[in-house]
Amino acid sequence: MSLHPTLQPYADAWTHSIEAISELVQPLVEADWNRRTPCPGWSVRDIVSHVIGLDCEMLGDPRPIHTLPRDLFHVTNDHQRYTEMQVDVRRHHTSPEMTSELEYTVIRRNRQLRNESRDPGTKVRGPLGTELTLEESMRTHAFNVWVHEQDLRAALGRPGNLDSPGAQVARDVLLAALPELVAEKADAPRSSAIVFDVHGPVEFLRTIRVDIQGRGTLETAPALGPAATFTLDWETYVRLACGRVTPEAVKDRVKAEGEPGLTGAILRNFTVTQ
Repeated sequence: MSLHPTLQPYADAWTHSIEAISELVQPLVEADWNRRTPCPGWSVRDIVSHVIGLDCEMLGDPRPIHTLPRDLFHVTNDHQRYTEMQVDVRRHHTSPEMTSELEYTVIRRNRQLRNESRDPGTKVRGPLGTELTLEESMRTHAFNVWVHEQDLRAALGRPGNLDSPGAQVARDVLLAALPELVAEKADAPRSSAIVFDVHGPVEFLRTIRVDIQGRGTLETAPALGPAATFTLDWETYVRLACGRVTPEAVKDRVKAEGEPGLTGAILRNFTVTQ
């Protein structure tokens, strides 16, 4: 293998999730492709189109030349318009067209990964002309594909893989976002600590400490007398952090202790990605 050891976990996570997606959609009848998913505005077909589009971008394929309809209520900003292009261009594709394009794209990506010898710090193209490192790109990609695998599982009633390699990547991506979320977006008090106790297939206990300057840091040490504590299961954590549910919809699955204004602000700002 020529792939850098730092990148191998992301390649493994992507492989595991994309194979699961292929297995989920292969037997679907045409009507199943139109099922709604937890991802706002997207059907099963749209999720698979997006995943194909993501891998085409990783391959460096040219983006489709396509004009979006004006009536897509869930598309409200430039990033969503950019993302929607790969989805809308496939909206009328049949089941065999979708599965065969997915299969072909996976073959091409596997070949690319087998021949990948670049350093993790190599700069690559990101969305909307941005630039990021190859490591950041592969980590984000593995995270996205696992989250969309979960969207498909929810839509099709086929739960699973909540503890897969992709889930481990997702845990790290979501935890990395917590300090900014708590300290800046939710404006937690300075010199305070917020504890997250997550149980289930992926378990962790993490503390966000907010210093006197209002900066947040992620720690594994538990805090004595935290300003707030959140206890919830891993699946609910993911669904909240990925904008698949509102805090109100899962309030019976989240135990929030602390000043209501603070716990409410954290939950309102909990979404990392949509």
